[in-house]
Parts: sequence; structure tokens; C-alpha cells
Amino acid sequence: MADCAIRRRQSVDIQLQIIRICTKGKNSLFQQAIFKKGETSMASLRFALGAAVVLGIASGAALAAGDLSRQTPIEVTVDLGSPGKHEFAPKQLKFETGKLYKLILRNSSNDPHYFTSHAFSQMVFTRKAQVTQQQNGKTVTLAEFKGAIREIEVYPGQSAEWWLVPIAAGRVNDLRCDIKTSDGKTHAELGMTGEIVIE
Repeated sequence: MADCAIRRRQSVDIQLQIIRICTKGKNSLFQQAIFKKGETSMASLRFALGAAVVLGIASGAALAAGDLSRQTPIEVTVDLGSPGKHEFAPKQLKFETGKLYKLILRNSSNDPHYFTSHAFSQMVFTRKAQVTQQQNGKTVTLAEFKGAIREIEVYPGQSAEWWLVPIAAGRVNDLRCDIKTSDGKTHAELGMTGEIVIE
């Protein structure tokens, strides 16, 4: 539903820009096409109608280029720990605004891990999050969640996918895993922290 709202808003913005360009000033395209010495001719009305159709098609093509449902996602994989280590690998993640990403969170360690960054969650639009599993050499989706995502926990030997579009640029340093070990320390205190950069 949010994808549809974004596409509708983009379409309206494009159409408004086209109208502004075509109707700007007293010698606008539509005024030149429709009015000829104060009279309206059938040929000029056909021209104006044709121009409107062409502009509508052009705005539809521009909308399709920004259609997130048609973009191939850019895959970014983050390993959440490894046997005996509490870390994000890589420790720094880089994204660009306006592009669709599939953030794959893979936990090959023996402990559950969180991928938590409240600042990052405020800078992205979430298309969906999925719980995935390898079955017969293929990735199978077990569950899908939609809406705002603030934290994802991935169990040992499992993976999750977060499909997102960065909508604000910035640098955040609150990526962490807050799961506690048996001695009461969090994984973040043991080094499981990271940085996210959105350009």
C-alpha cells in the first residue's frame, strides 16, 4: 500500500511539473497550440490533446523508472557474528538514497544476534522484512513482515532479509547488538557495534 502511495505521489509531482512547464508565461505551449489570433481551431485542439497524451505517456515512463516494485534490489550482506566472535562484518555499511536494497542479515554464529539501529530505521522506508531459510540449495521465505522495522533478531544458523529504500542521507553510529551474555555484558560491549552511512 505504501508503494502505491509513493508511486501516486511521484506521478502527481511529475504531472504538476509538466503542467507548470507547459503553462508558464503568456506564450506557453498550450496557449500557442490552442489560441490562434483569439480563435480556437479544431486542428489546434487536436494538437493540444495529442501533446497532453504524449506528456502523460512521458510522465508514466518517468514514473516506471522510479517504480520500486520494478527495480532489482542491490544486495548487501551482513554477517552477524561468527563462532566465538561478536561483531558485524562488515562493520561499516554504505547506502544511497532512492535505491532499493535487500539487506541480508546472516547469522552463522552459535548465539542469537540483534541488528539494531533506531537512527537508521528512521532514515529508510521499509518495503518488507522476510525470514528466510536454505532448503535444497535454495532460499525459501518462511515469513514476511511489513511496516516500520526498528530491530531484527536473527537466530543461530538463520537469515533474514530487510528490503528497504534509504530516504534521508546521514551517518549513524548506533548499530549494535544488545543481547546479553551469561556474565551480563551485551554483545555491543564485546565489540558488536557498527556504522551506517547513507549518501
